[in-house]
Parts: sequence; C-alpha cells; structure tokens
Amino acid sequence: MDPADLRLSSYDFHLPEERIAQRPVEPRHAARLLVVDPAGVGSAPHARHRTAWDLQEELRPGDLLVVNDTRVLRARLEARRPTGGAVELLVLEPWQPLPSASATEAEGVAPAPGQWLCLAKPAKKLRPGDWLELVADGQPPLAVQVLGSDPSTGGRIVQFPPECRDAAALEPLLVRYGAIPLPPYIHEHDPSDNERYQTRYAARPGAVAAPTAGLHLSDALLEAIRARGVELATTTLHVGLGTFRPVEAEDLRHLELHSEWVEVTPRLVEAVAACRARGGRVIAIGTTSVRSLEAVAQLHGGDLRPHTGPVNLVIQPGYRFAVVQGLLTNFHLPKSSLLLLVSALIGRERLLALYAEAIEREYRFFSFGDAMWIAPEAVLSSAQPTGSA
Repeated sequence: MDPADLRLSSYDFHLPEERIAQRPVEPRHAARLLVVDPAGVGSAPHARHRTAWDLQEELRPGDLLVVNDTRVLRARLEARRPTGGAVELLVLEPWQPLPSASATEAEGVAPAPGQWLCLAKPAKKLRPGDWLELVADGQPPLAVQVLGSDPSTGGRIVQFPPECRDAAALEPLLVRYGAIPLPPYIHEHDPSDNERYQTRYAARPGAVAAPTAGLHLSDALLEAIRARGVELATTTLHVGLGTFRPVEAEDLRHLELHSEWVEVTPRLVEAVAACRARGGRVIAIGTTSVRSLEAVAQLHGGDLRPHTGPVNLVIQPGYRFAVVQGLLTNFHLPKSSLLLLVSALIGRERLLALYAEAIEREYRFFSFGDAMWIAPEAVLSSAQPTGSA
C-alpha cells in the first residue's frame, strides 16, 4: 500500500464553490453519470460520460441492486429559550448511554422513553434542567427539556413526550415542527425538499441525511431496471451523526467512526446468495448500502447474515470487500470517510484523477449533484470479493 493512502491530507482536493449543487435536476434520472471504465484497457479512456438514465444499460440481467430504504426525518427544529434566545436542534437518535458509560459521563441521566440525542446551537448555553419551546408556523409552542450532555458526541439529551420512543413515533411531531435537514453547503431551500430529498423507495423513518445516490433513481428508471431482469433488494441504514462529523485523524490507522443502526434481513441475505448462485453481480446503490452489507458481513467473519443493531466499520484503501462488487455513488467531500470508501474500490490516485476530470467537465457535486458508476470490472482486483473476479 502507498503510505500516502494512510494520511488524511492525501484525500484533499480543490472544489470550486460553483460546482456544489444547490438544487436537484429534474427528472431525477437526468443527472449526469461518470462511468468508470476498467483501468489499463488498451487506449480506452478511463471514464465515459452519460446520464443516470443510462445506468440501466450498464447493468446485466441477474444483477442485484441493494438500496437503502431509510426515510429522512424532518429532524431540524427551531426552539426558544425562556430568555427568548433562538436555539436550533438536530434530532439524531434515541439516546442510550454506552454500556461502559458512568453516571458522570452521562451526567446522571437515567434512560427513559422519549429521550433523544440532539446536536444543538448554541450548545454551550444549554444546561441540564433547561426548558425549551419548539416553535413552528401554525403550531402551539411545545415544551421539551434538556436533561444533560453526551460527551462522546458533544450533543444534548433532550426529553420529548414519552410516547416518542422511536423514530416512527417521533415522526408525526417532527412533521408538525421540523424541517428536512439539508446539509450546510446547500444554501437554497424549497418546500419541494421534503419530497425531493427522499428516495422514491424511502420507507423506514430514522435518517438525518439522505442516501443520496438513490435520489437519482426515478420511478421510470426503477421500472426500466426491473424490466431488464435486475432484482432489487433493500437494506436499512439510518444515516446519522457520522455524516456531520469531519474526519480529524491525519493517521488513518487510528480512524474511528460513529456507529450506525442497520438492518440486514433474512430476505436480503437470501437475495445476495441467489444472485451469486446465478452468476449475477451485487451492486450497492450508495455508500450507505456498502456500509450496511460490509459491516454486517465483517461481524460474521465475512459471511452476510441477518443482523439488526449498531455497526461500526472503517472502509479505506487496503480493504477487501466481502459482498459488494459494484457501486453507484455521488461525488463526496474532500477528506471525508466516504472518499476513503470509494478509494478502497478503485484506488485513491485514480479516484482523485476522476474527480479532477469531473470538476473540469463541470459535474455537480455532493447531495443534489451528479453520480459516478463503478462497475465490478473497474474495481481493484485486490479489493474484489474472493471468487468474484
């Protein structure tokens, strides 16, 4: 391995601000698609330039697409302190202290229904016992209480009504008081974001950010893909705090990421096994699907088995994939864990060269941007699942 692959600074690149997509294209499948061709094949270019609609032609009958069916919560809340000061909350996940956490670390908060971990602005002004009022147009103020802080995340533990014990129960409250939490680099907001920042197959509430590669799959494209003889299967990974946390460790051998809640069902395990048996390819739609499949497989010695619960896996160059053979993904932030993951598939230097070409050709980056298709044939042989070459 190139020693530079283990340094965070090696994953930096300059992105002009105008390349950051502020609005999605319509229809969904009209986004541009950078197709990564196998390296070292004659004089062929290393990439082709198509649209997301053309993804169907890159797939083969018998392939399996694994999509993440998480639904983004309207998790951004506006609140007032008793002094009238404004507060912003970002609801992340039901709060549960780590098994090893002491009462001091959790500030003595005993877990109870309706407690949620939230990021807050300004967090320093929120102390245990403080009351806040959630405010929204057309809604009466709703009182919630700050119970304590969570040192591992810098977040605040907030008591919502006790019936709000999980995402499905909290969602009606968030629909009334909350807004879709678009990333901070998106400065334009529109009521259509409530629908457009969701995949067409979003079904299970719990995410605070969209699995954005899936935003390109329109109903028409999904129908065309199925008509081609490609099967679809779902996993669930609720995108959480890790999306908002920058990677800070320069030495990537010490990198740790925030855990994420996933579910891999017996039906998905059976679909993957059936795909392999018929000679199809397992294609992940988005890095969240990759993390779900790979993290669960690693928990079981490389075998994909049913699993529900938190996982924590760092994927970076040198990783050999256990399940995933190809990937549809968006263009990611510099020095991000997602850039490390995609580099593990095709190599860091090659990925950065492709990004440079995308910038030169005015591709649109990040959540509402364009996409990249990495076929199994373009994946490094050292990263391919054993027996898939």
